[in-house]
Amino acid sequence: MHYEVDTNFLIEQFRELVAVPSPVGYYVKANPLLERCAAKFGCAVTYDNKSTAYITLEGEDNSKTVLLGAHMDTIGMVVRRIDENGMIRVRQIGGMNFCSAEGCSVTVHTRDGREYTGLLACQSHSTHVFEDARTLPRDENTMIVLLDEPVKKREDVRALGIRHGDVISVEPNCQVTPNGYLKSRFIDDKGAVACVFTALKYLTEQGLKPKYRTIFAFPYYEEISHGGAYVPPEVSEYVAVDIGLIGPDLDGSERAVSICAKDNSTPYDYELTNRLIAKAEKAGLDYAVDTFFRYGTDANVAWKAGNNLKAAAFGMAVYCSHGMERTHIDGLAATTNLILAYLLDL
Repeated sequence: MHYEVDTNFLIEQFRELVAVPSPVGYYVKANPLLERCAAKFGCAVTYDNKSTAYITLEGEDNSKTVLLGAHMDTIGMVVRRIDENGMIRVRQIGGMNFCSAEGCSVTVHTRDGREYTGLLACQSHSTHVFEDARTLPRDENTMIVLLDEPVKKREDVRALGIRHGDVISVEPNCQVTPNGYLKSRFIDDKGAVACVFTALKYLTEQGLKPKYRTIFAFPYYEEISHGGAYVPPEVSEYVAVDIGLIGPDLDGSERAVSICAKDNSTPYDYELTNRLIAKAEKAGLDYAVDTFFRYGTDANVAWKAGNNLKAAAFGMAVYCSHGMERTHIDGLAATTNLILAYLLDL
């Protein structure tokens, strides 16, 4: 069965989610947003001690509990040090691709809630000034944040309340083309979160319950590989809704949903993965089954942490992961359809 999901809502939900900064571990602004999104459909949000947000739906059969996880954290940076001249050095959190991020606008979030914008640049920032401007590696040792403030020395920066460890978020630069291409940072994984809320909208408007008791989980530590380490003990299946990849060894495309058979360390549960493939076929979805090398999900982490459950993963495929990513509304809609096919188990 193919589900006619609201793709306009899906895109607008993505825009709302991606506009709110949530680098690894920074849930201050994002969890209130999740509460507002859930309230649209009469749902409450609960939290564990890691600030993972949960939405729980009662099922037609509550003897079994399944979980769909879509992580809210994104890659980002923290303040590493403040140079004498007021330039900020950074540490990445979650696999930042500095070659892609060079020239982006960023925001420094202080511990007391102040925010300052800046520019992420290479220390050899101009071809007119530096001989190695084109050749210097872009990494933690060469990238700087230039604050959009009249700072000239370290003391000026400290006077703004900026300290070591302050979170730095990157401007997503979201764009949607008239023919359905979505270009933005952090489609990984706010595209998947938008799919989850679009599925929730469909269930609510159609008056449907999932077959089994269902928990939607939104962790904040996936990008550093421990978002799914804690799982509520009643959960018997953990399905990570996360990006698929596009490349020479892969069949996935932007207009399809990718089902991950194996990631960098483990094959996913054989029976559950087969079930997802069968549901994709029954729903007539454009889908691919792929294995991903430099890749992992919270479902993988849930297994490694010793949780007694089945694990699987699927999601929309993107170009340029951990950079300025691109996918298509067709891939997001196919992902939403597979979420619904899994939950309703028809």
